[in-house]
Amino acid sequence: MTLKLTKIHRGQKGITGLETAIILIAFVVVAAVFAYTALSAGLFSTQKSQEAVYSGLERTQSTLEQSGSVIAYKGDSNISNSVGKVEITVKNALKGGESVDLTPPYTLAGGALVPSGLDSPVTITYSDSNLTIASCAWTLSFIGKNNNDYYLDTNEKAVITVWLHDYDGTSWSDGTLDPFLGSNYVQTDATFTLEIKAAKGAVLTIQRTTPGYLDTVMDLH
Repeated sequence: MTLKLTKIHRGQKGITGLETAIILIAFVVVAAVFAYTALSAGLFSTQKSQEAVYSGLERTQSTLEQSGSVIAYKGDSNISNSVGKVEITVKNALKGGESVDLTPPYTLAGGALVPSGLDSPVTITYSDSNLTIASCAWTLSFIGKNNNDYYLDTNEKAVITVWLHDYDGTSWSDGTLDPFLGSNYVQTDATFTLEIKAAKGAVLTIQRTTPGYLDTVMDLH
């Protein structure tokens, strides 16, 4: 009986201590790789989340908000009794937010609309069902207390005037298409959209419809 058992076990080999150590090391290495991958993914996800939060905060702190009504002004017979300009009062959307650079591309000289020669970081786009002007002519003025610069600070209000047609201080004219509307007119029952795009922050979108009769000054609410 003893002889038979010896023959049975004679062809089998046991796992040596070295082999066991190699297997354990392999398990440890694989576990370390998985742990590092998971940790790296977690850190990357956290970093991206932080960047998204900071980006969102930056956009909020630099966002413009409409304050009050949109006022439209009728032109004269030179532009077919259409809207010549539109005024929008804006302020910082967040109290204590960052100042918004509103350096205007145009200014008034003796009542006439002329290029300011300044680098404006704000773009105002006009659009309706037939036309889009990528970068309109606009000027800037402040209401009440301000720092006498072009930056809109907390508790300041600025009036952005979008000029749909050219003005020489006395009379209106069509103006060159882009930045003006040219021979395209905003008359009665006309719907149009203005998008104010600052260097930072969300786009301020304003859509209005003119009334059935054009007064000299119109509150478009």
